[in-house]
Amino acid sequence: MNVIEITKPGGPDVLKLSTRPSPKPATGQVLIKVAYAGVNRPDALQRAGLYKPPSDASDLPGLEAAGEVVEIGDAVSGIEVGDAVCALLPGGGYAEYAITQAAHCLPIPNGFSLKQAACLPETFFTVWSNVIARGKLKAGERFLVHGGSSGIGTTAIQLANKIGSRVFATAGNDKKVSACIRLGAEVAINYKEKDFVEEIKKIGGVDVILDMVGGDYIAKNLKCLNEDGRLVQIAFLNGAKAEVNFAQLMMRRLTFTGSTLRPQSNAQKAQIANDLREKVWPLLRPGGIEPEIDSEYPLVNASEAHLRMESSAHIGKIVLKV
Repeated sequence: MNVIEITKPGGPDVLKLSTRPSPKPATGQVLIKVAYAGVNRPDALQRAGLYKPPSDASDLPGLEAAGEVVEIGDAVSGIEVGDAVCALLPGGGYAEYAITQAAHCLPIPNGFSLKQAACLPETFFTVWSNVIARGKLKAGERFLVHGGSSGIGTTAIQLANKIGSRVFATAGNDKKVSACIRLGAEVAINYKEKDFVEEIKKIGGVDVILDMVGGDYIAKNLKCLNEDGRLVQIAFLNGAKAEVNFAQLMMRRLTFTGSTLRPQSNAQKAQIANDLREKVWPLLRPGGIEPEIDSEYPLVNASEAHLRMESSAHIGKIVLKV
């Protein structure tokens, strides 16, 4: 099969087309003939040598895909050869065939193309497990997401809006601000022109924040939270170290939590998939919640897709056509 390999740690140019034997599904796994693969920030971190894949995962990048099940391993139920699925992958999505746990596959939502479906797993697994499960966002609460025009951000805005929360976002230019508002944000703040802390204070603070920036944003986020507020961290684009006065956590009963998806157990990911199938997948439809797709690249041009992502010019998801 054709694959995209990381030839050495480095920039997008280290991604090269190569060939490998197709993988074989083990017990509990399925083999997917990949139609489209999603491109995500962790792929770029892995490419740069900063995000080592689990020991039992493929060393190829790619954490989500959509396509057709062409082979199943032992002890698999509920999925058959020929089924169209989208799936969370442990790695290996930048290839013509990929394996994953059957329990991490989800059906293609009604009315969605395989291209759209490939944009769903990584972001929805992440947003659901962090904003809803850990952040406990509820209807009527105020929610702030940084990077509102990213794949994670566009998903978080739509899902939070759908459950009845008041949604606020930050973004880096007016075009991205407009996209956040179009997707359901009540207010979107251009952080390059305005102090988001002051802007959030003007509207009365927020109850839950989803942050992927870290660094000096951590202390700023705590200032934005109302009493009993929850800050959920999913990445550290500005660094993982910060100077913070943690007394305010006690004084205002704040919660600071977060998680990464890839290292979680197969059972934990299966539970997230079950929650999504039951509570979120019925909301996915054209005209309802649907992925915001920025651009598509052929598999052989994966390096260009990474350049696009790392430019931060994109709005929504970037996909590879396999």
